[in-house]
Amino acid sequence: MPHSKNGILARLSPFDRRDLEPHLRLVELEHGRILADSRGRIDKVYFPHAGILSSVVELKMGWAIETGMIGNDGVFGGVAAIDHRISLNKVMVQVPGGATVVDADVVRDIAGSSPDFRGLLVKYEQFFLAQAQQTSACNALHSVEERMCKWLVRMYDLAGTDLPLTQEFLAQMMGVQRTSVTGVAIQMQSEGMISYRRGNVHILDIDLIQRRGCECPETVREHYVEMFGDLSDHPLCTASAIEGPIGD
Repeated sequence: MPHSKNGILARLSPFDRRDLEPHLRLVELEHGRILADSRGRIDKVYFPHAGILSSVVELKMGWAIETGMIGNDGVFGGVAAIDHRISLNKVMVQVPGGATVVDADVVRDIAGSSPDFRGLLVKYEQFFLAQAQQTSACNALHSVEERMCKWLVRMYDLAGTDLPLTQEFLAQMMGVQRTSVTGVAIQMQSEGMISYRRGNVHILDIDLIQRRGCECPETVREHYVEMFGDLSDHPLCTASAIEGPIGD
């Protein structure tokens, strides 16, 4: 089943898979697509196979900052669909990729009759809340370099070594000035951690990036394992958590 490229769908019981599968559709999510606006109604639930979705808090003064990422490890809109809730934040496609999409009404109906499916959605919601809380602490206490390393490690876990990123976008998601990101990026490139060209970052030494960063990426991984078990026994590409460091 191609939908099993997503970690939540891969964990479905046979009964839930039977009920859900006729309603699942495959879609491609292009970079920059808005899946939900802040306080917008959630009509569809997305289970990414690849790429990254960003949950972004927008402020009246024009600032926007990312609070969490969703990749093939999770789902957007699952718990909100259960009780007709709206999206609390803006959610956009940060890195393009395929996904499974299903109408929120279908998710609501199946979750209402299946404690197992409902439990999966609630577990991921708990994990995502923990990720957002970790991001809040990281933004308050860690340096720009540590936060940038944390950001790159999380992206690597979800999308691999090649990341379509501009420094301007990265600065916006971190809530810092672009000049701060540029200085750190130049230093990381000179030390062989990354290469950067024309809006694309290529990760060269994830092990060094992790050592130079903070504890937050590992804490986020630990939260996921606590919720869902050992990552190595599931068909996900959580590369650095399973394979260890990579080279060029």
